[in-house]
Amino acid sequence: MSEQRPTIIVRRVKKVAGGGHHGGSWKVAYADFVTAMMAFFLVMWLMGATTNKERAAISEYFRNPSPLSGKSFSPAPGPAGPGGASTSMIKLGGTMDMPKGESDNPFAKPPGDAQQASEAQRKAEEKQRLESLMQALEEAIGKSQALEPFKDQLLLDLTPEGLRIQIVDKQNRPMFDLGGTVLKPYTQAILAELATFINQVPNHISITGHTDTTQYASSRDYTNWELSAGRANAARRALVAGGMHEEKVSRVVGLSSSVLFDKQNPQNPINRRISIVVMTKAAEDALQGEGRLLSPGAPLPDADTAMPQAPVQAVASSAPVASVPDPGHP
Repeated sequence: MSEQRPTIIVRRVKKVAGGGHHGGSWKVAYADFVTAMMAFFLVMWLMGATTNKERAAISEYFRNPSPLSGKSFSPAPGPAGPGGASTSMIKLGGTMDMPKGESDNPFAKPPGDAQQASEAQRKAEEKQRLESLMQALEEAIGKSQALEPFKDQLLLDLTPEGLRIQIVDKQNRPMFDLGGTVLKPYTQAILAELATFINQVPNHISITGHTDTTQYASSRDYTNWELSAGRANAARRALVAGGMHEEKVSRVVGLSSSVLFDKQNPQNPINRRISIVVMTKAAEDALQGEGRLLSPGAPLPDADTAMPQAPVQAVASSAPVASVPDPGHP
C-alpha cells in the first residue's frame, strides 16, 4: 500500500503599493497646489500692502541679494547669510527707509501707536475706577444710616471732568445756616462719609459752591460770590476733618448764582449746592497747565461744569470766611 503525500498549496497575496488603486502621487500634486496658492495669496497681499517703491526694492533684493554685487539698494549692516546675502532688514530704495521703533523688531508698533494705545488703556482704567466709585457710593447711600435720609439731596453723575457729587439744599432742609457758611450737623455727617470713599481713589478733587439768585441787601462788600466761596471752603474743611487727605484738593471755588441747576426757577433751593468733582487725569493736567478744568475745544457739560470767565477763587485756609447773615437770605 503506497503512502499518500499531502498536497501543498501556496497562496500568493498581491501587495498594492501606495494609497489605494490610484496610488499616492496625488498627495504630492495636491501639496504642490496648496503651496502655490499660499505663495499666490502672499504675493497678492504684498502688492496691496506696499507702495510701488517698496515693491521695486523688494524685487531688486531677490534679484540681487548680495550686498557686494549690487548698488541699487542699501542693505542694513548686519551678519552675512549664505552666499553673502545680508540677513538684516533692507533699507527700501536707499532714500526711503522703513519706519521702525527703538526695537530691532521690524514688526514692532511705532512709538506713536504704542503711546496712543497706552493712553487709551489708562483712560479706560480711569473710567472704570470712577464708575466703580460711583456704584460704591450709590450702594453706601442706600445702606448707610447717615446718608439714607438724604439720598434725595445727593446727586451723582459722570461728566467729562470726572465723577461729580452734588449736595443740594431742600426745602426745610438746608446745608448751611441762614446766609452763612456754618454747616448743619447732618451736612457734616454726609461729608465725613464721602471723605472715606474719596480716599479710595488716587484722583484729586475740585470743590465748587453755588447759591441761588437772592442777593444781599445790607452789604456791598459781601455778596453771593464770597458766600459761595466760603461755603465751598467750609465743605473742604469738613472733608479733611472726616479723614480725607488734604493734598487731594486741587481747587476750591465759588460761582455764586452764575451756574444755576434749575434755570427756570432761579430761587429754587436746589440751586444752593456744593459740587465735589473727583477729577480725571486729563482734567487735572488742564487745571495745572491752563488754570481751568476743561481744555480748549472740549464740549461744555451742563450744570456747574461750564465755568464763567472770571470765577472768584476761594482761599483754602483753615480760618472761617466771615459772613454777613441776612435773615431774608437763604
